[in-house]
Amino acid sequence: MVRESDDPVILFDGVCNLCNSSVQFVIRKDKKKVFHFTSLQSNAGIQLLKQYQLSPNRFDSFVLIENKKAYTRSTAALRVVKRLGGLWTLLYAFIIIPSFIRNALYDWVARNRYKWFGKSDNCMLPTPELKARFLD
Repeated sequence: MVRESDDPVILFDGVCNLCNSSVQFVIRKDKKKVFHFTSLQSNAGIQLLKQYQLSPNRFDSFVLIENKKAYTRSTAALRVVKRLGGLWTLLYAFIIIPSFIRNALYDWVARNRYKWFGKSDNCMLPTPELKARFLD
């Protein structure tokens, strides 16, 4: 799958309530509407994972495709908040913490996300006005 747009794409676990809430948060804060979205489980998500040599069978990572490069886990999340503007950009300062420390915390939350936040039976369906920002 070759995307024609260079807009950043967020890939997320479509059945994870925490992940869906995070996407809703980004949608609300992304005033310039630069981010596009797709679930990791979708055809578009699987194709992007394969295109960037990421496992199409693992749904425990948040992925950001930006400037033709894939970022995962805590680095992806920090790069997203950096682009949201306002005070949210201050969170990007956590990038100075070594990734093995950031990702250990990220992985702990990822392992427990269903237990703590629940799981949906279906992937999130965008509203008609948001549909253009979702791939697939």
